[in-house]
Amino acid sequence: MLAPLKALAALVLMIPTAPLAAQSVLDGQFDSAIPTLEATIGHATGQRISAPDEVTRYLETLHRAAPERTRLVQYATSWEGRPLHYLVISSATNMSRLEANKAAMAAVARGETPQSGTLPVTWLSYGVHGNEISSSDAALAVAYHLLAARGNAQADTILTNSYVVIDPSQNPDGRNRFVTGFRSALGLAPSPDRHAAEHDEQWPGGRQNHYLFDLNRDWFALTQPETRGKVAALLEWNPVVFVDAHEMGGDETYYFPPAAEPFNPNITPGQKDKQVLLGRAIAREFDARGIPYFTREVYDAFYPGYGDTWPTLHGAIGATFEQASARGLVLRRRDGQLLTYADGVRNHFLASMAYAETVARNADRFLADYAAHRRTARDEGRGSYVIDLAQRRWNAEALGRRLAAQGIEVQRLAPGVSACGKRYPEGALAIDRAQPSGRLIRSLLDRTTALDPAFVRRQEERRERGQPHELYDTTAWSVGLMSGVDVTQCSSRVTGSPLEASSPITASAGGMGDFGLAIPWTDSGQAQLILAALREGIDAGASERAFTIGGREFPRGSVIVPRRSNSPEALARLEELTRQIGAETVPLAESWVEAGPNFGSEAFRRLGAPRVAMAWDDGISPTSAGSLRYVIERRLATPVTPIRTGTLPRANLGSYDVLFIPEGSLDMAARKAVQAYVQRGGVAVIVGTALTGFIEDETRLFSTARQGALGKSPEGDGEVGEDAPASEGTEIVSADEYDALIDDPTELPDRLPGALVRTVADANHYLSSGYDDGPVVSASGSLIFTPLNRKDGTNVLRFASADALLESGYIWDENRRQMAFKPYLLAERNGGGLAIGFAHDPSLRGYLDGLDLLIANAILLAPAHTR
Repeated sequence: MLAPLKALAALVLMIPTAPLAAQSVLDGQFDSAIPTLEATIGHATGQRISAPDEVTRYLETLHRAAPERTRLVQYATSWEGRPLHYLVISSATNMSRLEANKAAMAAVARGETPQSGTLPVTWLSYGVHGNEISSSDAALAVAYHLLAARGNAQADTILTNSYVVIDPSQNPDGRNRFVTGFRSALGLAPSPDRHAAEHDEQWPGGRQNHYLFDLNRDWFALTQPETRGKVAALLEWNPVVFVDAHEMGGDETYYFPPAAEPFNPNITPGQKDKQVLLGRAIAREFDARGIPYFTREVYDAFYPGYGDTWPTLHGAIGATFEQASARGLVLRRRDGQLLTYADGVRNHFLASMAYAETVARNADRFLADYAAHRRTARDEGRGSYVIDLAQRRWNAEALGRRLAAQGIEVQRLAPGVSACGKRYPEGALAIDRAQPSGRLIRSLLDRTTALDPAFVRRQEERRERGQPHELYDTTAWSVGLMSGVDVTQCSSRVTGSPLEASSPITASAGGMGDFGLAIPWTDSGQAQLILAALREGIDAGASERAFTIGGREFPRGSVIVPRRSNSPEALARLEELTRQIGAETVPLAESWVEAGPNFGSEAFRRLGAPRVAMAWDDGISPTSAGSLRYVIERRLATPVTPIRTGTLPRANLGSYDVLFIPEGSLDMAARKAVQAYVQRGGVAVIVGTALTGFIEDETRLFSTARQGALGKSPEGDGEVGEDAPASEGTEIVSADEYDALIDDPTELPDRLPGALVRTVADANHYLSSGYDDGPVVSASGSLIFTPLNRKDGTNVLRFASADALLESGYIWDENRRQMAFKPYLLAERNGGGLAIGFAHDPSLRGYLDGLDLLIANAILLAPAHTR
């Protein structure tokens, strides 16, 4: 039976709206056997913000109403236990051969010529940021329209010539946080005032997931279950187009590709051309309705961790859509116009349908181009990358599995093999560049990904004119460097046995010796083992100096577990943890050392399971807090107690061994509480921008200062009082003098978009254990601090010299010169405790696993030295 669609067709709120919101979107006839959102959930599309459970319920309802034309798949479960689903839609005929088409698309993904009858897959994803709300309801509108529309040429074309996969809510935990806060603040009628409580999200906001990760930066790091499930699903379906629908500031309009420069150099000209083809389809829809938009600005396609760039490097045409956000049901824009939630739903609906139709009308072209992209990536690939397992074995093994989880073929080489002119006694992992995923491989494993020289010149010219640069994100992400492992690139092809992404990391354990065993302090797996074992009650001690037993040298930070001070049950549990984690233990027949300290030396510190707290809530960067908590809890097996910043002054901080202050800014009362905690014997780990609050006199924990730009001070030359005399008359005789006069004397160093840089370690300090040569770290922003004097504290890690500083990415020349020899990791005693400062966040995005031991040193070794 056919009946006019009412609520969905209008997409209109029952409040005053801008004229655009009143235009009908879904014209025509609709099958009454397909339930509407209003009939299922109780509100019409655009009238209310659908919660994650309502999104799921409506997907299930649509699937039950049209089982022959849909498939509903749960692809992941969030940290908070919420399901993530996608809905596959096509004609009944196409759905009957769904598995055959998946197999055909797998062949296309191998670079084979598409078989006759193969249909392309268009993937439409929404709501990766939980507070970017309109896209999820747009997803439901697309699903309803494709299933219910009758006599609609656009829908018929899409269903006949393609499969559409709809992922309506990529971040249900964040969306639930937003919707709960919004509904609790909503009154009798929605308020368009941007400062109303319903628009003013409470910390941490709904953007991030449970661990406060920006899921649109996690694609190759694969730290979060939402991302891991999504990437696995894409590898199963091989879509030729991937849409990632977002929201931006409410005073903007609508963005869709072509993307802004810079493009990742591994993106092909043909892919750029199809961005234009698809973009013009949206432009026609928007022009017909008078909807403003912009392209080629702001949102670039350089960093491979985005929801558009990663699929593009895999061979699809990735696209970011950005809709101005009402952050609620209605917002008064600064120009006085009203922006409604319904406006955003409608615009995302239109853009999604335009993309899907363009793929369906050009099915053969998209299939052929996808196959050609994958084929040429394989055929043009030359040589191999080899990952050494002798350096941070666990991190190297974990990196190999992350690469394999992205559809990259990884080979295991046997111990003792020679490859790329080098012998690998411990074995190695190899990645052949001649693969269909070759362009993604190069982007991830090359030591650096070059920016277009013309783009760089324009950015330097902009900076000379005092304009901000146009880099949207980091310039460096070489995964080998970030994992702290050695990756060699060579021209020869190296092969071995395949490595499966799901295979467990094999432990290296020789059982318990007569005296006990040693746990080398070498990688993330070792740190996880020790911290997990301490929670089980294992008695152990860590050395602050290297030692040699039985001809093997153990690095600083290594742990000895004596047999006699541990119960058989505890030792059995340690052995079980070693197998589960895939860690390494070494049996010790005796405690006699050939070099270094004996176990009874004061160089060995008895360890305890650390009690860790973290500043949480207002003033703290959610992403910094989330990534630190994730690394400590999930990679270092240590629970974290979050304490709200407003509670710090009255909290019993003395019950914790270590207190983390993530990036952000604490008020005076909170800073004084942290200062008192340290002076009474605690360990405070203070990160990034939070450091600036602890270099002031009243709450000083570090004898350092923040630097201004070269030749300038952030404090300036002092303020001029109201009654001060006018400045002396001067003559300006040149453009250089004019530039000097208008130059800001308090200017900070220009912000780095992000680069990987080298450090040098103070090998005499226990906080650098595991990093004798100094790790590669990520640096961004404008924070640069003066070195600590040795009478005050230790610069545990400092940046390398200017000529040796840059390891990967791009860095402004003056920053390179100014950062040289400045501290990255500081340590200063205060009273009975210790203040540890990171100039830049070592847990950034959870992808710097090569720095896990730095965090572990702070939570494990520091308390052992301050107790």
